[in-house]
Amino acid sequence: MASTVGNPDCGPIVAGDTDQIQFALNLEFLEAEFFLRGATGRGLDSIAPSLAKGGPPPIGARKASLDPLVARIIEEFGYQEVGHLRAIITRIGGIPRPQLDLGVQNFAKVFDDAVGFKLIPPFDPYADTNRYLLASYVIPYVGLVGYVGTIPNLVRKNSRSLVASLLGVEAGQDAVIRTLLYEKANQIVQPYNLTVAEFTNRISGLRNKLAACGIKDEGILVPLFLGAENITSSNILSADPNSLSYARTPPEILRIVYGSGSEYKPGGFYPNGGGGNIAERYLPKA
Repeated sequence: MASTVGNPDCGPIVAGDTDQIQFALNLEFLEAEFFLRGATGRGLDSIAPSLAKGGPPPIGARKASLDPLVARIIEEFGYQEVGHLRAIITRIGGIPRPQLDLGVQNFAKVFDDAVGFKLIPPFDPYADTNRYLLASYVIPYVGLVGYVGTIPNLVRKNSRSLVASLLGVEAGQDAVIRTLLYEKANQIVQPYNLTVAEFTNRISGLRNKLAACGIKDEGILVPLFLGAENITSSNILSADPNSLSYARTPPEILRIVYGSGSEYKPGGFYPNGGGGNIAERYLPKA
């Protein structure tokens, strides 16, 4: 992956604490709806509708066919995301939930882009546990590295405390998802001729490509030069050569979640773009 270190598009942005934390609501809304609807078939509008601030319901999300263990874990994650939304909105104020696309067609495109060819049949994240976990692999890690990138740029102590607390739970969610996938690393994902580990490597590669700021994302099995102390090929936690978490900026995150490789071109999970002042500064002016 070509590194773009030194490119100003990879550097920190200028924004106040409130705008930086409200930017994270975009990912928190996405995770809340995906987890809640995947586990229970119900979304934020059924559980805490006021948190959506009048934003439209997501497109295409539905209950997944999950085994009992994973269903219980994902349900817990969903309720945790409700708490995250409430904590941010209560402390600093909210934004309307942006239009989210959690439909099969959107996920199918993400996975086609990741593997480099059209999967047949199209990838359906709601079809079974393995595919849902792989779809879950796509989302929380992006929020995690976003929080890591945000904390050093916050001025107020209360802001840093809030984001550190959010980061702790997001990191835990990502670790659980990666561990569940690692247990199945060498299993073939039916009906495709690719293993779980291969899918994670392809997804991580896609995110690195879209963000265009070097390697900040790794699958669950890696070459030794990317493993902890260059000794392990297991990669249950994605981290840099010193086993420190990678960090991303808001433009990098937008490039990934839009699926366009550009913070100026909405699409993917956010067909109309993200919400809040940071995301909106990149949107075309009316």
